[in-house]
Amino acid sequence: MLTSRWTKVAVFVLCLVPFFWLGWAAYQNDLGANPIEYITHATGDWTLRFLCICLAVTPLRTLLKQPNLIRFRRMLGLFAFFYGCLHLTTYVWLDKFFDWPEIVKDVYKRPFITAGFTSWVLMAPLALTSTAGWIRRLGGKRWRLLHRAIYVSAMAGVVHYYWLVKSDVRKPVMYGAIVSVLLLFRAAVALMGKRQQAGRQTVSQMPAA
Repeated sequence: MLTSRWTKVAVFVLCLVPFFWLGWAAYQNDLGANPIEYITHATGDWTLRFLCICLAVTPLRTLLKQPNLIRFRRMLGLFAFFYGCLHLTTYVWLDKFFDWPEIVKDVYKRPFITAGFTSWVLMAPLALTSTAGWIRRLGGKRWRLLHRAIYVSAMAGVVHYYWLVKSDVRKPVMYGAIVSVLLLFRAAVALMGKRQQAGRQTVSQMPAA
């Protein structure tokens, strides 16, 4: 079922649900007393959620023995960047009204803005190089090395959220825990792979009986 073209279409539509839901809430004037703050938090939350879902693809395909899940990873990563762009646009346009000197001052002087901007900057090249053409240009090894920056981007996003909320830190701590577990899983798999490779090399170097 995961190989069906319609499955990918269904996942694409599901990924757009938060965007259309937010648009409908805006149309209905149902964004609360502070609409800008509501949009900022909603788009930020969905950026982190999609980052976590994207990072969970590899562990899930291993644990569930569903290798075809990899078909959705690029799409999920691009949606993380899409909601990150909406989050940044809300700040630049609705909050700061394109006051670039003030924005630059914020990036340099307010740590949580610095962390959030860092997260977005790290996501940008990952989105731009997500095509098959860029994989060929960079080579598989360099491309994979570049795309490991998604973990740094996710952690920077968590730090941004943690420093922003100040008091009720339950949600950023939850996101941080999820990213940490996924990172530890990847590190454990990589370590096991190296040990297995070293074991095979040891066996191959043993003299024949």
